[in-house]
Amino acid sequence: MGIAPETWSPSLLRLIRTSNRYLLNPMMLHLAGKRCWYASVIEHTGRQSGKRYATPIVADRVGEDLIVPLPYGTRVDWVRNVLAAGGATVVRKGETFTTQSPSIIAGHEALPLLPKHRRRSFERFGIGRFLRLRISNSG
Repeated sequence: MGIAPETWSPSLLRLIRTSNRYLLNPMMLHLAGKRCWYASVIEHTGRQSGKRYATPIVADRVGEDLIVPLPYGTRVDWVRNVLAAGGATVVRKGETFTTQSPSIIAGHEALPLLPKHRRRSFERFGIGRFLRLRISNSG
């Protein structure tokens, strides 16, 4: 198993998050959620600002749930926003899902549910926490 990003030094994590926020994420949002792209987009509302945000994520549909790896842990703003709001909207492969009942689950619970290629990647990167979102409707 790899070294979990949440165990990296705070300064390294800050650097990666900052570069993702200002460089990678804006570029990814042009493709995220599209039918032929691997990344999805989660639309969520700020806990304090009430502002709407869009964040690129990886999401796999497993039955009536979406499973999202949390490589930076559970304390990042978008995860905290989704938990506080009790759900979010996810656009995945051209389909829009309204979700509810978000919960943090451990890798040993999430990994067996995922496709083999995803499971291997997440294990290699040492991702130990996932967000489970219950799909309430899709369109």
